[in-house]
Amino acid sequence: MKRFLLLAAAVSVVSAQSVRLSVPHERFVLKNGLNVILHQDKTTPTVSVNQWYHVGSGYEKPGRTGFAHLFEHIMFEGSKNVPEGKFDEWLESAGGNNNGSTNVDRTNYFEDIPSNALELALFLDSDRMGYLLDAMSQEKLDGQRDVVKNERRQRYENTPYGMAWVMLFDALYPPTHPYSWPTIGSMADLSAASLDDVKEFFRTYYAPNNASIAIAGDIDLAAAKAMTEKWFGGIPAGRPVPPQDRSVPVLHAEKRIMFDDRVQLPRLYMAWLSPAQLTPGDAEMDLLSSVLAGGKNSRLYKKLVYEMQIAQDVSAFQSSSRLSSQFLIIATARAGHTLAELETVIQQEIDRLKSEAPAMRELDRARNQYESSFIQRLESVNEKADMLNNYYYLTGNPDYFNEDLARYYAVDPQDLKTAAVTHLKNDARVVLSIVPKGKPELAAANSTAVSTEGK
Repeated sequence: MKRFLLLAAAVSVVSAQSVRLSVPHERFVLKNGLNVILHQDKTTPTVSVNQWYHVGSGYEKPGRTGFAHLFEHIMFEGSKNVPEGKFDEWLESAGGNNNGSTNVDRTNYFEDIPSNALELALFLDSDRMGYLLDAMSQEKLDGQRDVVKNERRQRYENTPYGMAWVMLFDALYPPTHPYSWPTIGSMADLSAASLDDVKEFFRTYYAPNNASIAIAGDIDLAAAKAMTEKWFGGIPAGRPVPPQDRSVPVLHAEKRIMFDDRVQLPRLYMAWLSPAQLTPGDAEMDLLSSVLAGGKNSRLYKKLVYEMQIAQDVSAFQSSSRLSSQFLIIATARAGHTLAELETVIQQEIDRLKSEAPAMRELDRARNQYESSFIQRLESVNEKADMLNNYYYLTGNPDYFNEDLARYYAVDPQDLKTAAVTHLKNDARVVLSIVPKGKPELAAANSTAVSTEGK
């Protein structure tokens, strides 16, 4: 009950905008360039140590893809002072857990620990930052390369609809754009990666001057600062990171493609390039996705799933990233129905949004959904640490919570109509049909069959 009341109070305060959200922090920079963000929250005796290396698959080059994700695995395989297998063992013995993730923009590692184990987490993180290559070997590279290849098979190649994301990004972006290849990399590039290649990638990007670490939870600020300086201060800075290709991608025509897969039901993907994260239009597209398919009262769910009963499911979302975002609508047809039927109804709703602004109640519902999710994230020290790192990476200001939320308050129904007209263009999108093998007639109209070989 107490947790519910606190959450309800937080939501009402934010909605009314009478009080600003407060996530106090202290930020300092070590001499080697490592940015450190401290946030004290003594609600529970736990701490989250959240480290971002400012490198994701968007910093790789054609022919050398998958390296950032490969290092997500290698970083758990031991370093100079941490034998292989001991990273997890020591953390779990202290009552903690850890994980990592990679996307187009960054690689993230975190440890959630009891507050008395903070120094252990900092020691482990610092050792793999400063001394990973001391324990690096061809055997470890080969072992983790095989793990990543198997993950690609499980998540993409042997999973129903799994290759959709590879095909969509390949079609949305020109081949030289850093978002055009999958984060996991291609099989060919993973196979070709030499030990010298991956060592050079590590030296370039996994240095303190290309990283930030957020420590949130039950900490003493002075003690946490001293521990961070103790364990990270002696690691030398790396050379300046090469500039990233930040050209703004433009889709100049509609692409209609089809892939037959080992699936039972056909699925339709409609994708557009959209405004980058935190830039004008990003919040509007986020809210627009909720109006279209955010819950059972949304337009497309009511039409496709409930009223007409021609779709098994439907979703829409704004996938926001630093250089460019993607707006997607995804719908799975029910047995006996085609993707052409689904596209016709979806297109009608898009056209309606372009000609008539949504009702205020639709916008309010979408905004309330976002607010609720936002506030729920602030209940977790893990989430707060990650948000502090994200805001620092994107804006240079870890405390961007209020500015972020304010974008959603500033939107009115007319803004959503304008966003639909501006970004959901019929002649600048990818329409992908994934159909059961041997049933091309279930695809959207005028779809061209494509192969995933070599992608």
